[in-house]
Amino acid sequence: MTLKNTDTDYGTIAKWIHWITAILFLAAYMSVYYRQWFTEVKTPENWTALQLHLSFGVSIMVIVLLRVLWRTLNKPPAPEPGTRVEQLAARVGHHVLYAIMILAPVTGYIGTGANTEFFFLLEIPKFEDTALFHYFVIDGLGLTFKEFEKPIDFIHKDILGAWLIWLLIAGHAGAAFFHHYMKKDRTLKKMTSSAP
Repeated sequence: MTLKNTDTDYGTIAKWIHWITAILFLAAYMSVYYRQWFTEVKTPENWTALQLHLSFGVSIMVIVLLRVLWRTLNKPPAPEPGTRVEQLAARVGHHVLYAIMILAPVTGYIGTGANTEFFFLLEIPKFEDTALFHYFVIDGLGLTFKEFEKPIDFIHKDILGAWLIWLLIAGHAGAAFFHHYMKKDRTLKKMTSSAP
């Protein structure tokens, strides 16, 4: 197995980035659902779950930036044979996934009213306390944080978090299983093993 991608397989780095991203998204969801379902507002457990969610979100942002950088420097393997519609769906699906992987952590960060105590190791100031917020939101748009937060929260929580990310994950996993079990090609194996 090589570090870089080949014509037939993803390399070790691409595989690790892919699966770490998946695990971080799962962890972000688990922490926010734990917070909503099993904790009371303004309790230490509620705050800890929020901080874990924010920390996972920041981690996703960093990993996705590394993923985009690695993908631009490292050509992916050739796609498996398929119809023009399948090839187009795969390309569009991957572009949408990348857009969502960037939008979700960005809207989460700029829409939160709390500093991120990054895994309780260091503090990342909330967007409201940054010069960018004052320049773009207060001076540029003439909005307070409360006015700015409402539509951003709607995008992050109600559109992305509540259903769109789940829909894309299900579509991505469903496509992988379709290729593996129905088409019996190497699409899934490219990201899991180097077996023929």
